[in-house]
Amino acid sequence: MDIRSVAIMGAGHGGLAAAVDLTRRGLEVRLHARREESLAPIRAQGGILAKGVQTGLIPVHLMTTDVADAVHGADLVMLVVPSVAHGFYAQALAPFLTPDLPVFVNPGHTGGGLHFVHSLREAGYRDAVKTCEGVTLSYICRKTGPAEVDIFSYVKNLKFAAFPGKHADELFAAIKPLYPEIVLRSSVLETGLTNINAVFHTPGMLMNAGWIEDTGGDFLFYREGITPAVGRVTAEVDRERLAVAKALGVPSASFLENFYQAGLTTKEALDSGDISRACVESEPNKSIMSPPSLNHRYVHEDVGYGLVPFAAFGDLAGVATPTIDALIHLCSQLMDIPYAETGLTLAKMGLAGLGPADLDRFVAEGA
Repeated sequence: MDIRSVAIMGAGHGGLAAAVDLTRRGLEVRLHARREESLAPIRAQGGILAKGVQTGLIPVHLMTTDVADAVHGADLVMLVVPSVAHGFYAQALAPFLTPDLPVFVNPGHTGGGLHFVHSLREAGYRDAVKTCEGVTLSYICRKTGPAEVDIFSYVKNLKFAAFPGKHADELFAAIKPLYPEIVLRSSVLETGLTNINAVFHTPGMLMNAGWIEDTGGDFLFYREGITPAVGRVTAEVDRERLAVAKALGVPSASFLENFYQAGLTTKEALDSGDISRACVESEPNKSIMSPPSLNHRYVHEDVGYGLVPFAAFGDLAGVATPTIDALIHLCSQLMDIPYAETGLTLAKMGLAGLGPADLDRFVAEGA
């Protein structure tokens, strides 16, 4: 599979970073946004202004709000959107996908590929489908203006898997030239249960709620917000996550090991076993400010599409997750949103009615 043209769905932080990076790597980029207002500043400027690991004004081959135009002629569709948008794009893409057009869910977080494919089926798509995912976004980046993006770094050792898993080798070979840092893992269960954002973003947001509301997020989220107390709660979330993975027979590593392998902290911080120190010593994250409000993907996505599926897999495995459950409950009260109901349940991942013994076969075969 030779990928020369990529349809990037989403024009936020990651979408602009991917459009810049892949254009610079010689690919034809077709950038889709839901609203013309997201694309108009880029058109007016003549491209995306990039800083960081890629620099300069980068023109984009095609920009459109029409899904059919974005997908037409593409060799790969790449979803670079928050998890809450996977269902929307499944509905929008269902009429235009074909069995030979793969979808890269970048990032997949927890259950991204499973949710996308289940939503495709609900939208009436009946043909074969090939999806793959990275556990987190392939870039550390922030959109710094309507047509500007700062790409601080690439994520290293990016865990990668496919759904159905029987296509893993083919898709890994196709995506590797675009993202050399990807590392093939056992299945989307492993990538899904390695979602580090859900592990530390939620305690960070909940335990800094007053500071965020009072200052509008005027502090460094990772360097100042992940204090020792926040780190201890994060460690307990991670302990429960690891217990769920172990019970399901899914390979996993600690938050600190994953954070270090991704190039996000120092060896000294890893060896210390201190999550707070690891965040303070995170060079790629050092200048990232807190979200300006609680109405943010660090809550909506990382609770509803991170902790909720963690707890659901815990129920499936018969493993208690009291800290995760408490965070889901408190964030539901915080935002007046019943995340356990609105978030990513087993049913929304197409896993309703399956037992632990069925999971491996399902993620390998897709049925």
